[in-house]
Amino acid sequence: MRETCEACGLKFNREPGYFLGAMYISYGLGSVAIIAIGLGLWLVTGWQVLRVGFWAMVLFVPLAPAVTYLSRVLWIYLDQAIDPERSSLN
Repeated sequence: MRETCEACGLKFNREPGYFLGAMYISYGLGSVAIIAIGLGLWLVTGWQVLRVGFWAMVLFVPLAPAVTYLSRVLWIYLDQAIDPERSSLN
């Protein structure tokens, strides 16, 4: 991630452990994505559940970095909505 926001100056790199909550968001987004991929595979192919589950997880792997990044951004948005931090540019 970038060091700070170019528009408002919000610091993105926080103290160690700040993004621990983002893991929960990432888990939820990843689960929804794997279920959606699996459901799509099952509807198209009619494979058995174990085979669909395996291939859904394999097809999700390239999406994992994007889901991680998105979960960190959503965590910062949630944190700023609950406890806004004054940026250095204001």
